[in-house]
Amino acid sequence: MSLRLGDIAPDFSADTTLGHINFHEFIGDSWVLLFSHPADFTPVCTTELGKTALLNGEFQKRHVKPIAISVDSLESHHKWVPDIEEVNSVKMNFPIIADPEKTVALLYDMIHPNASEKATVRSVFVIGPDKKIKLTLTYPASTGRNFTEILRVIDSLQLTANYQVATPADWVNGDDVIIVPAVSNEDAVAKFPKGFTSVKPYLRKTPQPNL
Repeated sequence: MSLRLGDIAPDFSADTTLGHINFHEFIGDSWVLLFSHPADFTPVCTTELGKTALLNGEFQKRHVKPIAISVDSLESHHKWVPDIEEVNSVKMNFPIIADPEKTVALLYDMIHPNASEKATVRSVFVIGPDKKIKLTLTYPASTGRNFTEILRVIDSLQLTANYQVATPADWVNGDDVIIVPAVSNEDAVAKFPKGFTSVKPYLRKTPQPNL
C-alpha cells in the first residue's frame, strides 16, 4: 500500500556513506528530505546529488537534513562519490543510503514496475520532526528534480505548520499568504496584526506572518 500525506514515515535501519543509521533517530527534531535515484553512475543523478550538496547552506537554514537512496551497494556509492564531487565542484555533505536488497525502496513504494522493475523512480519525501510525511513528489527516471521548487515547498510547509495560513499559486518566500477559512475575520484581526485584505469572503490575503 502506498504511503500518504500524514502517515508516519516507516522506520528502518540501513548503511549509508556516512555510517549506519536508524531513520527515526536520524530525523531527530529536524525536517528530512528523503529522495531516491535510479542508479549510481548515471548522468542525471550525478547532477542532482551535486546540486543537493551545493545547497547545503539552504537546507541548514531550514533545519532540513537531506538523505539520498538507491538500490546500489555501499561500495558502489563510495566509488561514485568522487565523480559527484568532481563534476559539481563540491564536497559531498549528506548520506546516501545503500539498499541492495530493495528493503527501503519497497517500504516507500519507490519501485514502479510499469516504469522499471529494477530501478527506483525519482521519489521525494519531505518528513517533519513529528516523523509524518508532509510532501511526496514522483518524477520519472528521465527527469531531474527542480530543487528551487523543493526549497519552495519546504518553506511553505514550515510556514503553514506554524501559522493558520496557506500559500497561493506560485508563492515564494516573502509573498503574501492566504488566511485559512477556519479563522474568522474577528480572530484574523488578532492573529494577523499586519492586517488583511478580503478579495472574496473565502479569500483573504495577509503579509507573510513570520517576516
